[in-house]
Amino acid sequence: MNRHAAAPAEAIPDAIRADVETLWRYHDMRHELRPCDVGIGLGSHDLGVAVIATRLFHEGLFPRIVFTGANAPTTVERFPRGEALHYREYAVEQGVPGEAILVEPRATNTAQNLEYSRQLLTEHRIPVKSVLLMSRPYQQRRAYATCRLMWPEVDVVCASNPLELDDYVCSIGDPRRVVDMLVGDTQRIEVYAERGFAIPQEMPDEVRAAFERLVAAGYTSRLI
Repeated sequence: MNRHAAAPAEAIPDAIRADVETLWRYHDMRHELRPCDVGIGLGSHDLGVAVIATRLFHEGLFPRIVFTGANAPTTVERFPRGEALHYREYAVEQGVPGEAILVEPRATNTAQNLEYSRQLLTEHRIPVKSVLLMSRPYQQRRAYATCRLMWPEVDVVCASNPLELDDYVCSIGDPRRVVDMLVGDTQRIEVYAERGFAIPQEMPDEVRAAFERLVAAGYTSRLI
């Protein structure tokens, strides 16, 4: 039985579920978490980034967090003071010491998230050989590919708040938005590599086919 049958507005339509799940699995890097020099939380509309950063800090996976992000049209209403600042406020409320958090409030894309975070860590004379990069679940692969290009000397591990697809959709409250973002991030894997913004990533045939079907079904608002 569908656990969310009582709330159809929060469910992925059955007609596209298999394709959405295919993209969802593709973007999950399935990295084994290990201690890193710093955790970097990439700003977005998803407070889950701050949730996982807070949890992993308390688990001792890194001694310092950088929250990075200004605003985008999709986040300004939810985080009017900026993504990174709202993330910091959440983490402090959950017991992370304020002195363990650096805030980078200017970045408006993933490349800037990484560039400005790197600059901030350099300014604070914090040596970094490994990074635990935290993002929305469907941003993991793109974040990884961007980091490997822009910061090749660091060992990068990716993580997200570990929710199943249905639980994530409920946490966001808008299934179409989630599907549109999944489709958009899938397109960006190849487009950004072609434009020199990220390293190339293999895209299996079943992922490409699922992407094309979802585009044909009209999930196109986040396409470039």
